Order: sequence, then structure tokens, then C-alpha cells
Amino acid sequence: MAFVYGADEIKGNVHSVESFGLVDGPGVRFVVFMQGCALRCKYCHNPETWAGGGSPWTAKQLFDKAWRFKAYWKSNGGITVSGGEPLLQIKFLTEFFNLAKKHGVNTAIDTAGQPFCREEPWLSKFNELMELTDLVILDLKEWTSEKHIALTGKDNENIKDLARYLSEIGKPMWIRHVLVPGLTDDESDLRAISEFIASLKTVRRVEILPYHAFGVPSWEKLGLEYELKDVQAPNDEQIRRAEELLRVSDYNNY
Repeated sequence: MAFVYGADEIKGNVHSVESFGLVDGPGVRFVVFMQGCALRCKYCHNPETWAGGGSPWTAKQLFDKAWRFKAYWKSNGGITVSGGEPLLQIKFLTEFFNLAKKHGVNTAIDTAGQPFCREEPWLSKFNELMELTDLVILDLKEWTSEKHIALTGKDNENIKDLARYLSEIGKPMWIRHVLVPGLTDDESDLRAISEFIASLKTVRRVEILPYHAFGVPSWEKLGLEYELKDVQAPNDEQIRRAEELLRVSDYNNY
């Protein structure tokens, strides 16, 4: 099938791709990791995506590569764009997802939500992208602005507003929370996040992502100090408790 929607012109800055992703949305996914992110999360496992680097791709080049793996997707797989922060390259994503939807491919965005705002012209561009997006996987990293700034360097009020907006427009969401012992496991904060999630109409799944230190070599390679080097991964009891507080079992899979 041949389809061109300006796809040979605009280029996106891509960090890497994964042809057989199993944790980035429903089914088997072709996962694209975009370059660039304004957050500086203390536990980031791919800080090399923050700035610079990456490779330029046209939307058609990237879709043609993804399409080679369509046999793996079956009836519930598809394409997920992650990062870095994919919403920083919203025009490219729109071109890319146009191609995907013309071929009947399920599309998902894995985002921290930091670029979101309701101002024009950004909101109209976002709405155009949402028309081509089947699922948004949204990270809720902390509850209070103060703790979110300490963890990532940025406020989170617009990120919570993104969740509200997705609920308003009827867009299915998965909510994820990275559980870092001593940092993102405060019980009162988890209860507040749980209440917030319960107020949203379109959440299909809630996931606890246990902290790990797999990204440490990347920090060291970049000459960056990793502040959480002494933090241990959460144990089974800590994970179970967090899942209870976020009422994970109340939500069904997509």
C-alpha cells in the first residue's frame, strides 16, 4: 500500500526503535523512542534521549520499517511512540500516525505529558494527533508540584490537566507510576493520585513500575551524577501495598 501525507518532507529525531515490545501498550508493539525531553527525572533509564543525538527519519521511512513487523501485531498489537518525550515532535507524530491509521494500525503514545497546554495553536495540533491516537500511556510521577519539581525539574500541574483533558475528550488512558522507595512511595501522595485517577472517566489500566537502576551505565557514560545509586528496588510487599493504594485491580486491561 502506498500513501503519502507530506511524509517525505518532515523529519523526526528518533533515538532508537524496538521491533518486539511487550510492555508498551496492548499486544506486541513496534516501539519508537523519540529524542528530546525537558524533564530530568532522577531515575531516568535513558538520559541519552534528553538532548542532542538521535537520527532523522521521515514519517514514511519510519512507518515502512514498522510495517515489516505487522505479522507480529495480530489483532491487538500495533505501534507505540515513546521517548524521550514524543509530544515535543507533535507534527512528526501526526504525519507518522496518519500513515499508521491509513493502514489500520493501532497507535499509542507513551508520554510524561510535560509539553501539554490548552493554548493555541498547540491545542489544535494536539487534537489533530489525538484523532489518530488509540491510547495514551501517561506517567504520573509525583502528586505535589513541589515533589515533582524536585524529582524532574518541572511542575506537574499541566500534566494533571492533560489527564483531565484526555478524560474530557474520551481518550482511553493507561496510567503509570514509577515506585521508588523513599521517594515516590509516600502513602498520602499515592492516595491522592488514586483519588485523582478515580475522577477520570477513561482510565483503562493502572500500573506500578518498580524502580530499577538499569540506566546507571548511561548516566556514567554521559558523565552525570546518579543521585539514587544507593536506592534499592522495591520489594514485593512494597509493590503490593502501592498497588492497593492505587487500586490497580479496579481497572481492566485495554
